[in-house]
Amino acid sequence: MKRNILLTILIAGASAAVYAQGQGGIRSDVVKTGEKPTIAVPDLRGSGDAQKLMGVFNSTLFNDLQGSGQLKMIPKTLYPVQVPQQPSDFRQGGPSFADWSGPPPNANYLAFGYTAAQNNQIVLYGWLFDVRQTNPSSAQLIGKIYLGSLDEAGSRKVAQEFAADILKQFGATSLIGTRIYFVSDRSGQKEIWSMNYDGSDQKQFTNYRSITTFPAVSPDGTKIAFTTYPILASSRNANAAQFGKQAQNLGQPQIYVHSLESGRKLVYYNQQASMNAASDFLPDSRHLLIYSTANAGFSQIYETDLDGGELHRITHSGSLEVEPKVNPKTGQDLVFVSGRGGTPQIYRMSIDGTDVSRLTTGEGDAVNPAWSPDGQHIAFSWTRGFEPGNFNIFVMDVASRDVVQLTHGAGRNENPGWAPDGVHVVFSSKRGRTTQIYTMLADGSQVQPLTTQGNNEKPVWSKSTQ
Repeated sequence: MKRNILLTILIAGASAAVYAQGQGGIRSDVVKTGEKPTIAVPDLRGSGDAQKLMGVFNSTLFNDLQGSGQLKMIPKTLYPVQVPQQPSDFRQGGPSFADWSGPPPNANYLAFGYTAAQNNQIVLYGWLFDVRQTNPSSAQLIGKIYLGSLDEAGSRKVAQEFAADILKQFGATSLIGTRIYFVSDRSGQKEIWSMNYDGSDQKQFTNYRSITTFPAVSPDGTKIAFTTYPILASSRNANAAQFGKQAQNLGQPQIYVHSLESGRKLVYYNQQASMNAASDFLPDSRHLLIYSTANAGFSQIYETDLDGGELHRITHSGSLEVEPKVNPKTGQDLVFVSGRGGTPQIYRMSIDGTDVSRLTTGEGDAVNPAWSPDGQHIAFSWTRGFEPGNFNIFVMDVASRDVVQLTHGAGRNENPGWAPDGVHVVFSSKRGRTTQIYTMLADGSQVQPLTTQGNNEKPVWSKSTQ
């Protein structure tokens, strides 16, 4: 049984090998997109007490729009000297649309406005204009007032709301309100933590003081499942006592489910097995995909109700089957990791366990699959070679099997997950002595670190506002 657990952790955590350069089948783009709208976003000014908050406001607004990956941001060095604060500024002798639509900025759109302090609140007057038009009435796309507390948090809030409205104009999805759940050891043990899409507001969610790992969040954003090694007993041995450390006896890994609305632990019945591990929720948020040694052999894939009942076995193989993830669009097909070919590879099958096919080539180790929101792509970790080395993040078009490599020569990159916008990918990477969480666009650009304290891994991105 111990061998089963170790092998499962080896595959789920990804074993070592190296990406072989120069092998075929790798494309340089993920999804071809049309021309991005070009937008100028000059720094806004504030009156009175609002002015001291404009540094936070302006950086938040610009970074949120730039980080969306949906717009082409005009560098501020190309902006005209005269910057409008309100539509009435576009008058004879003042700034003109041509100043912004013509060279050197050559912008299609202009975001502008100003802030003021009123009744202990920051008030943002924000506009978005199509500067290719001839007059303010035809150019205005957004003209709105935003309110926030008169502090940095309120300044950041109104900037994010303005950015979200701008993105909505172009059919893009804002990440405001989404959360990333991840595993961190910064408290001394591995626990589940959460943070905002930009790395802010990092806080601990679980406190089991054990090993708590592999979070999975329900599609409706109300529940989280994870795997915990329960503490059976605590004792001190001579060496531990000498160094002031406590040795803990841990039980077999079990599945726990919590409400994200209340934080309360929900009832979940674990099978009598050496290992039970949560992996994914079905689209209805009422069923779980797990992998377990309930069959008394290698771990297999099962479906259960939200309370662990109605156990239904999906795979029946003589090898390890782990990490099942359901297609969020169809709910009828899975990707998973199997060792049936000798090395861990990614396979696809129907929800009933039929129509099994291998997606990866059989080279190296391929693990950690994650479906994109469109149900057409998966991100995964792959060594694509047999020599000792590091994992990189790849994206596959499942229908064509075309593969794109997103990370290159920068540490050990694992556990990718998709943002609700389908444009961003979150992943963990060991670049130096610690493992941290990063985001990037799904073409591998705009890599941004989100964590710095302790070791952080296994991120999942939830659309939840909890």
